[in-house]
Amino acid sequence: MDKIASIRREYSSRALSEHEVHKDPVKQFLQWFEEALRSEVLEPNAMHASTIGLDGRPKGRVVLLKGVEDSRFIFFTNYMSNKGKELAKHPWIALTFFWAELERQVRIEGKVSKLSEAASDEYFHSRPRGSQIGAWVSMQSEEIPGRQFLEARMEEVSKQYEGADMIPRPPYWGGYAVEADYFEFWQGRPNRLHDRICYHLENGVWHIARLSP
Repeated sequence: MDKIASIRREYSSRALSEHEVHKDPVKQFLQWFEEALRSEVLEPNAMHASTIGLDGRPKGRVVLLKGVEDSRFIFFTNYMSNKGKELAKHPWIALTFFWAELERQVRIEGKVSKLSEAASDEYFHSRPRGSQIGAWVSMQSEEIPGRQFLEARMEEVSKQYEGADMIPRPPYWGGYAVEADYFEFWQGRPNRLHDRICYHLENGVWHIARLSP
């Protein structure tokens, strides 16, 4: 425990001002995302997604952002997975991006809705063939007897679609869109006096404020 408690890093590379950020938080996010891409951040689209569990407890896992369209944040998953069931009951989510190389974090909160079947089909068919087959193989979050079960299913489904020009999208797999009503941009600063700029949506207008670190 002493070793963990002694871990400390000083942040000093950048600053963030409420007077300089973009008035639109989505555009501010895209600006930071482009900087993460240019800085070759490892998995810049990896985001921690927090949901409300069926038991009322918070649940979290890392998923991949697959697009920002019409100011909505897009990701894909199995609708019958734990998070899919949770979102069906509680259609709210919190997303967190952490780009350590840039000493930056972004928090996003909002309401979730399913993408159209056409949009889910389009993305599904853009995936590598192995990933398409994998979506049929994995009944995400369900308990299985072992790794061999997955490998046997992979072989079985691969043979089923051998020679097929197109693999259909499983009806239980598709996309979600997050319509955000809250953003927080965090920039690491010296002495733990970090910059925190938040946006909250009120009557269709984004309001910007600085938060104490």
